[in-house]
Amino acid sequence: MSVQDYLDNHLLSRKIEDAVNAAVRAKAPDPVLFISNHMKKGVPCEITKIRARQIFDSRGIPTVEVDLHTNKGMFRAAVPSGPSTGVHDVVELRDGDKGKYLGKCVSGVIKNINEKISEALIGMDPTLQTQIDQAIVDLDKTENKGELGANAMLAVSIAACKAGAAEKEVSLYKHVADLSGQTNLVLPVPAFTLISGGKHAGSNLAIQEIMIVPIGATTFEEAMQIGTETYHHLKGVIFEKYGPAGCNVGDDGSLAPNISSFSEGLDLVKEAIDRTGYSGKIKMALDVAATNFYIGTKYDLDFKSPNKSGQNFKSAEDMIDMYTQLCRDYPIVSIEEPFDKDDWEHTKLFTNLGICQVVGDVLFKRIEKAIDESTCNALLLKVNQFGTITEAIEAVKMATDAHWGVVMSHRCGETEDSFIADLAVGMTTGIIKAGAPCRGERIAKYNQLLRIEEELGDRAVFAGKNWRLP
Repeated sequence: MSVQDYLDNHLLSRKIEDAVNAAVRAKAPDPVLFISNHMKKGVPCEITKIRARQIFDSRGIPTVEVDLHTNKGMFRAAVPSGPSTGVHDVVELRDGDKGKYLGKCVSGVIKNINEKISEALIGMDPTLQTQIDQAIVDLDKTENKGELGANAMLAVSIAACKAGAAEKEVSLYKHVADLSGQTNLVLPVPAFTLISGGKHAGSNLAIQEIMIVPIGATTFEEAMQIGTETYHHLKGVIFEKYGPAGCNVGDDGSLAPNISSFSEGLDLVKEAIDRTGYSGKIKMALDVAATNFYIGTKYDLDFKSPNKSGQNFKSAEDMIDMYTQLCRDYPIVSIEEPFDKDDWEHTKLFTNLGICQVVGDVLFKRIEKAIDESTCNALLLKVNQFGTITEAIEAVKMATDAHWGVVMSHRCGETEDSFIADLAVGMTTGIIKAGAPCRGERIAKYNQLLRIEEELGDRAVFAGKNWRLP
């Protein structure tokens, strides 16, 4: 084929002429670059290749990373993992071979992506997130995503979302806002985990997380300053009281002194806050994760102390009394999972007291029921418990329509992927919990929020005191 035949067959002469005319009209300072970009825009974007690999999360446990290629670039996503394995959870698929990574290997998930999901999505437009996610869901056909694995589905869904933003030439958070129908972009208040217990640390503390929420800050940058300074003051307080061993850290970088009572941990945080001088700007929040120590019909607050376990059982009514008193004694504005995940009766009773926000770790298929029964008044959004971005967006819409708060959440097994930062801004969640202001995989999310605030400039809005319903 001659050069002229090639030009004629692909209508290149006309396309080049159109690009040159556009460069002239725009008075482009670099006409070659302008013409190149102009012609690139004229090519429909489509997914050309998807490849997955096994990487490791922040705990050294295998997880999934995906490279999604279009004819305009490569877009990478890595998914977090968590310990939740309840009967209502979607399936985080693993091989189960105890002789390899203690059963945590994800080679089966990699195969599902490389062979099944990839084949279904090749040729699709990455800007069509809903159609992409529906194609993935249709491939699985199970209610709990047990065939492909929610970890396989989410990795591809996030990568496609990043590709869609690039094709539209907008920031990722703006693309998410478009997908979710949000017109107002709001930066969330960070809920910094300062003390870890429960399954996230080796201490005797039953409660999983004690957090601070700097709702009195006026910008995200100020909130970061408040959070980091308080964290380092807390380290000093703990060092003075318990020595260097008390400054060990949990899964998410928060401090893990060997304490056992709720009030002891809250007192340590309160002292650190007092030292910062930010008392008027900081509130507290708890993630109790009470399911972890629910035994029979009672809660064992000493479940991590073998010599004491069984001596400090509390009924659900006792727990309500305890939370009520803690909220009187400390500036607590939010409590997550105060009861067993299936104890909707007492969760509802506590919510109806109106003492604080009650965050439910409610899965997608049970959100509507929780809303109808007024079981709690805030949604904890762990994106890997949904499987696709579209399902996460639907969950947030249901929650906000019911006037619930929304808390964007990391997982204990995190990666350096900062996607949830953009997701929080694009969906205007009032709070993001990404762990302590310490450790790279946690700081990656906070640093991305700083970049977004800088990019928005004068248009940046920080949730601050409107954290419940921004």
